[in-house]
Amino acid sequence: QVQLVESGGGLVQPGGSLRLTCAASGSIFTISSMGWYRQAPGKQRELVATITRGGSTNYADSVKGRFTISRDNAKNTVSLEMNSLKPEDTAGYYCNVQGVLTTTRRFDTWGQGTQVTVSS
Repeated sequence: QVQLVESGGGLVQPGGSLRLTCAASGSIFTISSMGWYRQAPGKQRELVATITRGGSTNYADSVKGRFTISRDNAKNTVSLEMNSLKPEDTAGYYCNVQGVLTTTRRFDTWGQGTQVTVSS
Protein backbone atom coordinates (compact mmCIF):
# COMPACT_ATOMS: atom_id res chain seq x y z
CA GLN A 1 0.00 0.00 0.00
CA VAL A 2 3.07 2.21 0.23
CA GLN A 3 5.64 2.25 -2.54
CA LEU A 4 9.11 3.75 -2.28
CA VAL A 5 11.21 4.66 -5.30
CA GLU A 6 14.87 5.42 -4.68
CA SER A 7 17.25 7.09 -7.07
CA GLY A 8 20.67 8.69 -7.21
CA GLY A 9 23.15 5.94 -6.41
CA GLY A 10 26.22 5.25 -8.48
CA LEU A 11 29.99 5.19 -8.69
CA VAL A 12 31.95 8.18 -7.40
CA GLN A 13 35.58 8.90 -6.61
CA PRO A 14 36.73 9.50 -3.04
CA GLY A 15 35.97 13.07 -2.05
CA GLY A 16 33.07 13.26 -4.45
CA SER A 17 29.37 13.84 -3.87
CA LEU A 18 26.10 12.06 -4.53
CA ARG A 19 22.47 12.85 -3.78
CA LEU A 20 19.96 10.11 -3.02
CA THR A 21 16.22 10.67 -3.23
CA CYS A 22 13.32 8.51 -2.09
CA ALA A 23 9.71 9.19 -3.08
CA ALA A 24 6.82 7.61 -1.22
CA SER A 25 3.40 7.04 -2.74
CA GLY A 26 0.23 5.12 -1.99
CA SER A 27 -2.55 5.31 0.55
CA ILE A 28 -0.64 7.59 2.89
CA PHE A 29 -2.39 9.72 5.48
CA THR A 30 0.73 11.05 7.14
CA ILE A 31 4.44 10.29 7.33
CA SER A 32 6.24 10.57 10.64
CA SER A 33 9.84 9.42 10.26
CA MET A 34 11.90 9.15 7.08
CA GLY A 35 15.43 7.90 6.94
CA TRP A 36 18.34 6.26 5.21
CA TYR A 37 20.16 3.12 6.24
CA ARG A 38 23.04 1.30 4.60
CA GLN A 39 24.39 -2.20 4.44
CA ALA A 40 27.83 -3.21 3.22
CA PRO A 41 28.63 -6.81 2.20
CA GLY A 42 29.05 -9.00 5.26
CA LYS A 43 27.85 -6.30 7.64
CA GLN A 44 24.61 -5.49 9.39
CA ARG A 45 22.32 -2.75 8.17
CA GLU A 46 23.08 0.48 10.01
CA LEU A 47 21.44 3.84 10.45
CA VAL A 48 22.79 6.68 8.34
CA ALA A 49 20.32 9.48 9.08
CA THR A 50 16.69 10.05 10.01
CA ILE A 51 14.41 13.07 9.97
CA THR A 52 11.06 13.65 11.65
CA ARG A 53 8.09 15.44 10.15
CA GLY A 54 9.07 18.50 12.12
CA GLY A 55 12.59 18.44 10.75
CA SER A 56 14.54 17.02 13.67
CA THR A 57 17.51 15.03 12.40
CA ASN A 58 19.72 12.24 13.68
CA TYR A 59 22.99 11.14 12.08
CA ALA A 60 25.44 8.32 12.50
CA ASP A 61 28.70 9.63 13.92
CA SER A 62 30.54 8.40 10.84
CA VAL A 63 28.62 10.74 8.52
CA LYS A 64 28.16 13.84 10.67
CA GLY A 65 29.40 16.94 8.90
CA ARG A 66 29.47 15.18 5.51
CA PHE A 67 25.88 14.02 4.91
CA THR A 68 22.69 16.09 5.07
CA ILE A 69 19.20 14.65 5.19
CA SER A 70 16.16 16.67 4.14
CA ARG A 71 12.51 16.06 3.33
CA ASP A 72 9.65 17.63 1.45
CA ASN A 73 6.42 16.89 3.33
CA ALA A 74 4.24 18.10 0.47
CA LYS A 75 5.87 15.68 -1.98
CA ASN A 76 6.53 12.82 0.47
CA THR A 77 10.19 12.74 -0.46
CA VAL A 78 13.40 12.41 1.52
CA SER A 79 16.86 13.17 0.21
CA LEU A 80 20.38 12.48 1.38
CA GLU A 81 23.14 14.80 0.23
CA MET A 82 26.46 13.00 0.59
CA ASN A 83 29.70 14.97 0.39
CA SER A 84 33.35 14.10 0.97
CA LEU A 85 32.57 10.48 0.26
CA LYS A 86 34.99 7.83 1.45
CA PRO A 87 35.53 4.24 0.30
CA GLU A 88 34.03 3.08 3.60
CA ASP A 89 30.74 4.72 2.58
CA THR A 90 30.37 2.05 -0.10
CA ALA A 91 27.15 0.13 0.58
CA GLY A 92 23.59 -0.46 -0.48
CA TYR A 93 21.54 2.48 0.77
CA TYR A 94 17.95 1.85 1.82
CA CYS A 95 15.15 4.33 2.38
CA ASN A 96 12.78 3.78 5.32
CA VAL A 97 9.46 5.53 5.77
CA GLN A 98 7.07 5.23 8.72
CA GLY A 99 3.64 6.68 9.12
CA VAL A 100 -0.11 6.09 9.01
CA LEU A 101 -2.24 4.90 6.10
CA THR A 102 -5.61 6.33 5.16
CA THR A 103 -7.07 3.19 6.74
CA THR A 104 -5.51 4.39 10.05
CA ARG A 105 -3.11 1.46 10.09
CA ARG A 106 0.53 2.24 10.73
CA PHE A 107 3.17 1.36 8.15
CA ASP A 108 6.93 0.88 8.18
CA THR A 109 8.21 0.43 4.63
CA TRP A 110 11.64 -0.13 3.11
CA GLY A 111 12.85 0.75 -0.35
CA GLN A 112 14.56 -1.69 -2.68
CA GLY A 113 17.97 -0.11 -2.14
CA THR A 114 20.38 1.83 -4.31
CA GLN A 115 24.08 1.06 -4.58
CA VAL A 116 26.71 3.65 -3.71
CA THR A 117 30.28 2.77 -4.61
CA VAL A 118 33.17 5.06 -3.69
CA SER A 119 36.32 4.07 -5.53
CA SER A 120 39.10 5.55 -7.60
